[in-house]
Amino acid sequence: MGGNDNDNERAHGMRSGRLRELAAGVSALLLLGTGTAFADGPPHNWQLGFQEAASSIKEQMSSFHNLLLVIIVALTVFVLGLLVYVMWRFSATRNPVPSKTAHNTIIEVIWTVAPVLILLVIVVPSFRLLYAGDRTPNPEMTLIAHGYQWNWGYEYPDQKIAEYTSYMLKDSELKPGQVRMLSVDNPVVLPVDTDIQILTTAGDVIHSWAVPAFGVKKDAIPGRTNETWVRIDKPGVYYGQCSQLCGTDHAYMPIEVHAVSRADFDKWVVEKVGPDPAEKPKLLTMTWDEAQARTKLAQAGQ
Repeated sequence: MGGNDNDNERAHGMRSGRLRELAAGVSALLLLGTGTAFADGPPHNWQLGFQEAASSIKEQMSSFHNLLLVIIVALTVFVLGLLVYVMWRFSATRNPVPSKTAHNTIIEVIWTVAPVLILLVIVVPSFRLLYAGDRTPNPEMTLIAHGYQWNWGYEYPDQKIAEYTSYMLKDSELKPGQVRMLSVDNPVVLPVDTDIQILTTAGDVIHSWAVPAFGVKKDAIPGRTNETWVRIDKPGVYYGQCSQLCGTDHAYMPIEVHAVSRADFDKWVVEKVGPDPAEKPKLLTMTWDEAQARTKLAQAGQ
């Protein structure tokens, strides 16, 4: 009797464990289906789905992904159900004398027209997304990203900021709040609610400037300038990486973007170029003369 009780307990424990595993799996699938991302910025442990969108283009990408996911799941379930039905309905026991029908006009029309309609449902939002993410007709400013082995260089031609380098911070250089293998010494600073043209090029081999939260990924090719754009919806710190194999230290080319308000961006530009730049930089919320006047008033008040 004691042996039977132990066997029953073990069997019950195994069933409970399997039920817990099944419940955990279903929960994970439900989270994945909703495209849950816990936060923007760096990735997190057990994060599922895309990073939270920080631009309208990324939102369109997420919507398109969800549409494709529904279509793929529906097709998979339909085909699986059809296979199960065929195996059951036309098994040797239920159908000892197989049909010799060679053609069925209705079925052939359906399996020709249905894929065409499905492709039309896919192609319309696909082309719309490709067109929207290609370029912006009237950019308010330009960022040039230069790829090198193995760091990035950034230049702001409208703000008259010469190219500066951006290297990944070593573990010994990290400060509280910074992210290992993603934080850099000189991050990119960009304004929110601004149409920003991004030009990419490279000085040695092919690199790729990619920030997932923006929905941006553009190759940087030596001797060529590629173009993309972004309009950031909300302030924050966003991370990306070089997404093209470029040599030994490819994994150590992170991208860190600080998205700030337009006014804070102007303040950063004023500090970056100094009091006497050779050319007046373009500001977003004021003219250069107004910025200089405000700086003098602030100094006088001190």
